[in-house]
Amino acid sequence: MLPIPWSVLPMVPVGLVLPGFAVAEDASSRALIALDTLQSWYNSTSGLWNTCGWWNGANCMTAIADLAAIEPSALNTATYVFGNTLRMAPAYNPQPGPENQTQSRYAGAANASEWLDSSYDDDAWWALAWIAAYDVTNDDTYLGLAQGIFSSLKKAWGTRCGGGGLQWSTTSAYVNAITNELFLSVAAHLANRASSESDRDTYIGWAQKEWDWFAAQGFIGANYTINDGLLENCQNNGQTVWSYNQGVILGGLVELNKAAPNDTYLESANKIAQAAINTLSDANMVIHDVCEPNCAPDATQFKGIFIRNLQMLQQVSPNDIYKKVIEACANSIWANDRNNQNQLGVNWAGPFASADASTHSSALDALVAAIAI
Repeated sequence: MLPIPWSVLPMVPVGLVLPGFAVAEDASSRALIALDTLQSWYNSTSGLWNTCGWWNGANCMTAIADLAAIEPSALNTATYVFGNTLRMAPAYNPQPGPENQTQSRYAGAANASEWLDSSYDDDAWWALAWIAAYDVTNDDTYLGLAQGIFSSLKKAWGTRCGGGGLQWSTTSAYVNAITNELFLSVAAHLANRASSESDRDTYIGWAQKEWDWFAAQGFIGANYTINDGLLENCQNNGQTVWSYNQGVILGGLVELNKAAPNDTYLESANKIAQAAINTLSDANMVIHDVCEPNCAPDATQFKGIFIRNLQMLQQVSPNDIYKKVIEACANSIWANDRNNQNQLGVNWAGPFASADASTHSSALDALVAAIAI
């Protein structure tokens, strides 16, 4: 999760940047304005977004893909970003892993190893980003990248803590929630996009194996919130209940239930989602992380990830409380956490303090979710 050296690189916006404190009357207009603002940080030379790091870039791209999937006006920007990022970003991988040097190509289409950076969670974020790009374009190159990244991730399946799971990185033995939630989500997403029954069954098998292992460990507390990770003795470490840990698992279980229907998957997802809302929302139903307003460099991304995945759950298991949270967050961001350049900050309840590509893309996730509900 190291930042790229952005300060000396030019920023090249994509799309029509709307100056000033723009007025928007509907959810789509807000999101499109926010997209233009996000692209003021986009660097065509690096294929990434200035002011945020490598893994954050994957989430910037996912937010853009999700918007393009429901708003045709965003499609040109999205397709440009996918293609340019594919070509340019690997050279700016801040910490390439050993496999990055192999130059092996997945299905002859693209070099999946170029996206590995020694942190398994970062790798998985890029896999999800390329899946989102594939969903918009139906370009097999992007799906092939995600499949290649997953092929690397499954080699990291471990033997500690109940005989499974992934550790955080190639150099850290820490077994954390987010890496394993992402592994589940990538496997389940790929199952639903597999071209053969055998591949589909393989991905389902990995997703089920991860969920069975994850649910049996100490990640999920008695109140159904998910803590950050496990101690060396594999017990819950009691660390912060971060919003993104409550979110990624929702999307993973939604995709797994689609691939291999089982009522218990959505039951668990709903318990986790409602526990997260009870723990992290304020009186106005706006979501917060405990670090606000000083969440840099990583936690500035977290809440948008939660809302993105909450919206996925809302689509298949509707609940008025999910709709209220998504709408409350989007409305509060636009009214209370935006400056006169239409930049969006980290404290969605306001007041606005500062913004970068990470805080802004995270808030964009909420604006996109508000269109979709």
